[in-house]
This record gives sequence, C-alpha cells and structure tokens, in this order.
Amino acid sequence: MCPVSCIPARNRQINNCNLAPDCLGLVDCALQYDGLGSIHVGGQHSRFLSRAPAAAPPRTSTLRSHGIPMDFLKPRYIPMSRRRRIYEGKAKVLYEGPEPGTLIQHFKDDATAFNAKKHQVIDGKGVLNNRISEYVFQHLNDIGVPTHFIRRLNMREQLIREVEIIPLEVVVRNTAAGSLAQRLGIEEGTQLPRSIIEFYYKNDALNDPMVSEEHITAFGWATPQEIDDVMALAIRVNDFLSGLFLGVGIRLVDFKMECGRLWENEMMRIVVADEISPDSCRLWDIKSNEKLDKDRFRRDLGGLLEAYTEVAKRLGIMGENEPPRGTGPVLVKG
Repeated sequence: MCPVSCIPARNRQINNCNLAPDCLGLVDCALQYDGLGSIHVGGQHSRFLSRAPAAAPPRTSTLRSHGIPMDFLKPRYIPMSRRRRIYEGKAKVLYEGPEPGTLIQHFKDDATAFNAKKHQVIDGKGVLNNRISEYVFQHLNDIGVPTHFIRRLNMREQLIREVEIIPLEVVVRNTAAGSLAQRLGIEEGTQLPRSIIEFYYKNDALNDPMVSEEHITAFGWATPQEIDDVMALAIRVNDFLSGLFLGVGIRLVDFKMECGRLWENEMMRIVVADEISPDSCRLWDIKSNEKLDKDRFRRDLGGLLEAYTEVAKRLGIMGENEPPRGTGPVLVKG
C-alpha cells in the first residue's frame, strides 16, 4: 500500500522545497491569523487577542546566538523553506504536516487546462480555491461525509489527513457539457435523465482516459467494494453540492472529485480528498447560464478571478463589497 497520502504512488516524489519567503507558514497551535484582521482561537473569531494561556508557569526567554530573545509562549511558525515538499501538482503543493498522518496542502495561483498545455498564473486564484474548498469540505464533514480535511491554516493552506489516493477521477454529471456533449452529440445545457458517474484513470501522459469498472478492478486500482463506496460518496456529494449551489442561484452542471484510503490503525475507509472548487466544478448562473468556473479559462472567456469571487460571495465566504484580493502581505502570488 502506498504510505504517502493525497498522491498516487506512481507520481510520488520527495524533494527539498525551495525558499518561498512570502508564505505565511504553519501555526503549530490553536492561534491562527486569517489574513482578514482577525485571529482564530480554537475555531472562534476575535478582532484582538491579548489573553495569555491560563496558569502558565513562568518561563525565561533564551537568547539565540545572535542575541534575539526567544519567546516560547508565542505560536511557532514553520516557514515553507523548512518544510519537506512531498509532491507538487498543477495547482497545489503538498508538504509534510506537523504531526504523523497529516499533510499541508498549499493552493497555487496556476490555472491550467488540457493537461497543462494551457497555463497561466492568475494572482489570487489559489486563495479563492482554498477558501471555497474549505467551505465545502467543512460542510461535508458536518453532515457526516468523510473527507481528508482537518482545518484551514491560512489564506493559502489547509491541514489535511494523509490518505492513499485512488488513481481515479470521479466525474458526476447532471447536465450535458464539455466532453460528454462532444462525445455523444448532445446539445450543451441539456438536462440529463439522471445523474451519471464516470471514471477517468489519472495519468497525464495518457490524457486521463475514461475507464470502466471492469478496467478498474482488472488492473487493481480499486476493489469492487471500494468502487461501491466511491460511488456512494459521489452521490452524497452531488446531492449536497446541488442543493448548496441551487440555494445561491447556481446550477451544478458537473464536478470532479477524488477519493483516498484513510488508514486508522488496521481499519481503512474511503474518504473524499483533493479539493472541490470552481477549478473542479462546472457552475452556471441559473438565470443567465453565465459560466462561473474554469471554463472561463479553458474557452478564453476571461474574468476567471471575478467569477470565482462571485461564487465565494454568494456562498457568504466573502463580503458583498469585498474586492478580489490578489496582492498584499497575505494574498501573495504562489
């Protein structure tokens, strides 16, 4: 079994990461700055924080060799330059986590299409995807859908559980669009008789070919029981996302998700992994059919950051008058 999570064994590589001084780093305690002028303490919001830990024993500061005192009561940050990079994909980087069985998932600003044949860096995209994916995964956790998500660390990073990724992209389609419309000659926007689940083998060199359950079991990518578990999760996620987006005037046309094996001692269960964001969903405005997803980049429509921002605002993640934040000391280019 692959011991490293969130990446297929065939793609796994371990490198020393390069210096990235603009990263906020990891807060290795319950005190986190969210980049919006607030501090999180155990999941609560406070505009200012001055409270020291209760009944803390007196400690003396220790001087480093250069004479700067070390305050052991302050939260410990782990800069990106000191983390071990586990894997880098087209839109995310995985770093070693603070505890065994955890990883840090960093969202980049890269926009890619057609297996990275088309590529552009869009300042602020990673921040929006991180916030939207956090919102979706937290709600999935709340309704009992198992995921790899633990919590958001800062504007670009999440703490996630280490899972063994099943090398399949699971696509759930509610409306004809994209490759389905092209393959079957169906007019884009046609409502399907029922939701359709498709599987694609994760292999960029082969352009992620569509595969059947027979392929999956024959080549050992997943067992029949695991396929059943993945499909059950896909149906639950589709039901939740369809209702979530419908409530804010957005149609969920289709979406892609990935699953992984989460090992807990000798027990294993299938969980939702990777991300769920406008990068992995087709989202259309119900009234106008305006595209609010990565098709704006694929089809050279422009306005990708504005579309993602609109999704975040409708979900209540961003304030109505809050502009897209792609620059500044927190929202940095990946």
